[in-house]
Amino acid sequence: MIKNLGIGTGRRKTSVARVYIRDGSGKVVINGKELNTYFTMGEHAYMVRQPLMVTASENKYDILINVYGGGVNGQAGACRHGLARALCQVDEGNYTSLRSNGFLTRDPRMVERKKYGQAGARRRFQFSKR
Repeated sequence: MIKNLGIGTGRRKTSVARVYIRDGSGKVVINGKELNTYFTMGEHAYMVRQPLMVTASENKYDILINVYGGGVNGQAGACRHGLARALCQVDEGNYTSLRSNGFLTRDPRMVERKKYGQAGARRRFQFSKR
């Protein structure tokens, strides 16, 4: 049976990521796909790997991530947040380096809701004097 060393939930915008850390060789699987096939843009893949680089544990663990909701950017942020939380569970010594890099902080920015009588959240309908 496979044992999870750490579990973390990451959130960003409307995305939620469940991260499971297991002993392994550094393989990252997101929704059943390899990291570089799921996030085709390099910056998103780099974003997910950041907590591993900071804690120098790139080749120590296998990471399994289930992520849903939102877009590509939000999902990458949610994966990073969840991975940082899971790494803290594995080893408490990782906490200070992850905290100082801002990986444990949940980004609170969300899309503002649309208001009635307006075209968007802040945009008004065109004003006509006559």
